[in-house]
Amino acid sequence: MTGYPSLGTAAARLVAALALAATASTAATGAMAQETVSQLVQRSFDTAAAQYGGLLDKVQRKPGFPRTTDKGEVVMVGPGDWTAGFFPGSLWYLYEHTGEARWRLAAADYTTRTAPAKFDKSQHDLGFMLGAGYGNGYRLTGDPAYRDALLAGATTLVTRFNPKVGSIQSWDLWKNSSWAFPVIVDNLMNLELLTWAARSAVEPRYRDIAVTHADTTLRNHFRPDGSSYHLVDYDPHTGHIRSRVTVQGNADASSWARGQAWALYGYTMMYRETRKQDYLQQAHKIAAFFMRHPRLPADKVPYWDFDDPAIPNAPRDSSAAAIVASSLLELASLSTAEQGRAYRAFAEAQLRSLASPAYLASGGEGGNDNGGFLLKHATGHKPAGKEIDVPLNYADYYFLEALLRLKRTQAGS
Repeated sequence: MTGYPSLGTAAARLVAALALAATASTAATGAMAQETVSQLVQRSFDTAAAQYGGLLDKVQRKPGFPRTTDKGEVVMVGPGDWTAGFFPGSLWYLYEHTGEARWRLAAADYTTRTAPAKFDKSQHDLGFMLGAGYGNGYRLTGDPAYRDALLAGATTLVTRFNPKVGSIQSWDLWKNSSWAFPVIVDNLMNLELLTWAARSAVEPRYRDIAVTHADTTLRNHFRPDGSSYHLVDYDPHTGHIRSRVTVQGNADASSWARGQAWALYGYTMMYRETRKQDYLQQAHKIAAFFMRHPRLPADKVPYWDFDDPAIPNAPRDSSAAAIVASSLLELASLSTAEQGRAYRAFAEAQLRSLASPAYLASGGEGGNDNGGFLLKHATGHKPAGKEIDVPLNYADYYFLEALLRLKRTQAGS
């Protein structure tokens, strides 16, 4: 078949929603283009306060954590879900920006609710589950109980490391899967928990594991153009590669947008933690792949997969844009002045798009718009038909993180 397939119902709704938002908000967008960075950040956090205030009212008497919406209803998940920590993490960012006690109290409450994760040996996502809540809580308050939880989580996480492979196993083996030792690119995001624990507990082994895992991923996950496979499966006894696949992307050889974002964030962070030049070079390479991709839309919010044949009628992924913006703002601080300017300009453009009416909830109606979440038009797992064109708690988290990084960049300029 040549050309693009006809628009499916979900894709049609997405395109129509984006077009409508763009048309209805022309005047507002024009005014926003004149906003200073400080005004952009303040307006976005004002919206976040309205949205999350309403969201808290909806969910605070329910068990679990808000992850997304389904048919207009908030979807709650338990402490074992990989996204559980992002809601308390966003509350900590609201506290960091505003200094208001109500956000600190709510953040502390929801952080404590993620405590079971620190002993969960069934998955690799402890950096997500604990770092966003306990990590930011410890950074902002110095509470030693938060430090203890993070160290317990790091001790749990290293039990999944296999020295033969040189990696931390990502998923336990799924029923009916043929994998033996799957490692996904997302796993890079959990390494900061280990590098932090190595310093905090004076335990070099944690850092060694993080570096070994990052080195193994660098050797085996990436294509010559800087793009990444999602999953590499290894023989746990020999370390040999059994297969390279992409589970959440369009195809094994395609470039799943959020996978590229995780990789960029991961190697930027690992360079900051280790100063290994290989990691900095890889971060530059991934950034170039993303920023210069011919299928990146003009607003710099990517389609969910760069190789979806349905482009330009494919879903977007605002979560990938938020992660990339946050990554580039840190990478800018680690790069040459010329590179830094380019990265900051690109990240700022992404954030201005995400803060426009096309993507950002209104903050009105008592925070009921968009289910109480911030960003619209994120994509979770399209091949599985899950979370397509919806808000996602991690999109909000990295959007707020990027705004705080942009704010600090301006303060230091």
